[in-house]
Formats: sequence, structure tokens, C-alpha cells
Amino acid sequence: MRKVKLCPIQRRMNAVDLASLLCSRLCHDLMSPVGALNNGIELLADETDPDMREKCLELLADSARASANKLKFFRLAFGAGGGFADAIDTTEARAALEGVFGAERKIELGWHVNDDKLAKGAVKLLLNVALLAGDALVRGGRLDVGAEHNGQDLELVIRGEGPRILLDPTLRETLARGSSGGTVEPRAAGAWLAHSLIAEAAGTIRLSDPSDEVLLIGVTLPGQG
Repeated sequence: MRKVKLCPIQRRMNAVDLASLLCSRLCHDLMSPVGALNNGIELLADETDPDMREKCLELLADSARASANKLKFFRLAFGAGGGFADAIDTTEARAALEGVFGAERKIELGWHVNDDKLAKGAVKLLLNVALLAGDALVRGGRLDVGAEHNGQDLELVIRGEGPRILLDPTLRETLARGSSGGTVEPRAAGAWLAHSLIAEAAGTIRLSDPSDEVLLIGVTLPGQG
């Protein structure tokens, strides 16, 4: 895997730009389940057949669950999840990932984080990188998420394996090098946030080559051991 040292000077956007990107990403991801909720309510209002009403209620339940899971995940990955504490309970992070990559996504999640708590920045980084890797498993597969201490460093490792792996080149470039020409697309908001968190921690990132049969993303955060 290639190792990339990140420097804060690479980050050209400010906090307002990042907030706008994250809001755009959140709205984009919630549009589908919230739209399904709206459609289900409209169908339920006009439907009199008991079987069809039951199907409408199932649609509403699934959409509500998907919306809640996405909000729980983005609260931790993008927002102020965990309050003002310096550390976040890792079981909360695991539950958020399991909610996003449920059975309907056909992704098996392997959780290899032994610490009960991790620094807030490390948890946000772990979730954002895991989301990128999970989205790259376009036909399902297995996603392994790990974190362990190596001396004074914290090592994060994300491994994705499946019948087809597709990490968009724009997301790969944003994750490794930040913004290009000072601009970032909304869909790359998570990659840019991850890049920023690594840069602020003076960390390094390692990415497997696009031709590899598995996707590996490794991050070293110094001084967090």
C-alpha cells in the first residue's frame, strides 16, 4: 500500500465550506428514506384494502428505521455525537455502523476494536473511512474495522472484500490529498473530513492500489497510544 503523509497546508477549505458539504451529503442520503415515508403516508391515506395497508405500514416502518439509522451514524461521523467529552464509547460507533450496513446492504461487518472508548476525532475518522470502504462494496461483501495501539500511536485499519470493489477515483484522491483546486464535491465530504482529521493529527494514510482484489485503508495517528 502507498503511504501518504498529510500536512495541514493541503486543506484549502474553511469550516463553513465543510459544514455546507456535510449538510449537502446528509440531505442527499436522507432524501430517499424520507421520500419513501411521504409516499407511504399518501398511499396509506387512500388505501382501504387491509393487505395493502399492511404493506404500506411495513414500508413506513422500514423507511423510518433507515432514516433513524442514518441520522444516528451521521450524528457521530459528522456532528457532535458524544457531547463535549474527549472520548466516545466504541459500542456506540459499532451500533451506528451496523445500522448503516444492515442486512439489506448485504455487507457483513467485522468489528475489531478492543478499546471501550476512543478519542472523538479517531471515532469520526474510523466511521468516515469505514463508510467509504463500505460504499465501495457495490455488490456486498465483508467489511472489517479495526483499531489497536502500537506504542504511542493508534493504528486504524479498514478492510473491504467483495465480488466487486469500486472506490471512486475522486473519493480516493480527496481522502489521500484533500481538495483539488480548493473545491470538493458534496459526495466527497466524508473523504475530505477524514483527510482533514488525519492532517490535523499529523498522521499518515495507506491505500491499496485500485487493481487489488481487496480494499485496504490504514491510518496511523501519532501520540494517541
